[in-house]
Amino acid sequence: GGGISCVLQDGEVFEKAGVNVSVVSGLLSEEAARQMRSRGKSLKAKDGKLPFCAMGVSSVIHPKNPHVPTMHFNYRYFEIEEADGTKQWWFGGGTDLTPTYLNEEDAVHFHKTLKEACDKHDLKLYPKYKKWCDDYFYIKHRGERRGIGGIFFDDMDSPSKEEVFQFVKSCAKAVVPCYIPIVKRHCHDSFTPEEKLWQQLRRGRYVEFNLVYDRGTKFGLLTPGSRIESILMSLPLTARWEYMHTPPESSKEAEILEVLRNPKDWVH
Repeated sequence: GGGISCVLQDGEVFEKAGVNVSVVSGLLSEEAARQMRSRGKSLKAKDGKLPFCAMGVSSVIHPKNPHVPTMHFNYRYFEIEEADGTKQWWFGGGTDLTPTYLNEEDAVHFHKTLKEACDKHDLKLYPKYKKWCDDYFYIKHRGERRGIGGIFFDDMDSPSKEEVFQFVKSCAKAVVPCYIPIVKRHCHDSFTPEEKLWQQLRRGRYVEFNLVYDRGTKFGLLTPGSRIESILMSLPLTARWEYMHTPPESSKEAEILEVLRNPKDWVH
């Protein structure tokens, strides 16, 4: 696929961080088209072919310090030309936070900043997209979310292309103010080897979600000629899986697990 990937590895603050700017066009594979139809898209192919173009910007940041959360955002536009020449278009995206340890002040700041961006356009958007985020980033085989959420939406095609684009821009502009203050607050926090180990185990969960459930990863892997290294940029540099690892009751590790199993309302 077309686009630019920039990756920082072994930085002072970030263990691995990447930004993808992608502009991809071609013919939708049968598997990718089937995936979209399963979401309710009625796509009419011509001779089995569906020309598409997709563009977006995405980033995943995995910090070194276990007290600085991982952050992901992605905003994208998709267009498909059907057999009769009509074009279907929609926007999608979101921003979400994956802490190793729970810090309520950080969680409230993150969600409030995203809520303010949504509220400029419609007060119904934040609660709707917050729930969608909690539901989407769910690791079914673990019974827990990947992180403490944020916002997530897809197939957004109303009220108009320009109005949706303005909303998406507001969300994208909220990325820096929702995340960078958290990084600055904790990047010099001290941490123990045990806390680093817990971070590695949580990174394992991140990998599980991205490889098993993430729609963007699946779509990229199903697109002929796609750049695999860019698609897998979201994976952390290091992760760990320990057999039957369970944190002690009432520990800081158990605290974050409780929130991942039962999402909270952070802004009320």
